[in-house]
Amino acid sequence: MSLDDPRLRGRASRRSGPYPLGQIPDRLLFDIARQLVHRLAIGHSDITGDDFGTIFANAVGGEHRGRPLGVADVVMNGCAWSVKTVLGTRPYEMPIVRLISGRNSPDYSLGIANPHANPENTGRAVLSVWNARVNEALDQHDDLRIVVMIRNMITRQYRIFEEEGQRFTPNDFRWEFNQRGNLEGYNRVSGEHQFTWQPHGSQFTVFRHVPASARSFSINPNVPMVSPDAILAEIGFDPHWITIYG
Repeated sequence: MSLDDPRLRGRASRRSGPYPLGQIPDRLLFDIARQLVHRLAIGHSDITGDDFGTIFANAVGGEHRGRPLGVADVVMNGCAWSVKTVLGTRPYEMPIVRLISGRNSPDYSLGIANPHANPENTGRAVLSVWNARVNEALDQHDDLRIVVMIRNMITRQYRIFEEEGQRFTPNDFRWEFNQRGNLEGYNRVSGEHQFTWQPHGSQFTVFRHVPASARSFSINPNVPMVSPDAILAEIGFDPHWITIYG
């Protein structure tokens, strides 16, 4: 037991994640890096968010759900992760990242047909949809975490951090449309820009600070590439595996 998680009488037992929240272990970083080396060696110049979902699931020993409707991309023993990767020119120095959090339609979810009519109501609706998705994930899992990898596949530098998947209190933010017609949410106390929502496409972006607990690693730029012919020879390629029609 610790001050962060005191035992309470009558509380149901909860399954925990494979490591404490935000304390990404060396073994996990090594396994992620190992899989990146494999992709580089076979000629992948970059990875997608879906690729990183598979990489992270393999490293943590979980299941990659693949294009989920909610926020739980990877699940393992009652713990769920929303898995994100973003490009960064200098991953070790980036203080803030922009995380695209999927489609978020106040019209579909709450019947707001004209989002420009009342920016405050639209912003509150956008956060309500996000909060509902977090609630849905927590109904099915004990924990929800956000894991983010900042990547530069050219310099082979990477930075990873993990935070709790949180709900947002709508009253903490004010909303206004910018010159490009996108809705922006600002913290009422600090004035910090924390959200952007795009009416066209309903894309919701959350700005997150990179915490001090973030871990970094790099991969040698001289990782050799394996030619397609070498891979085919290794698996004993047989031309009869291929059937051409027409």
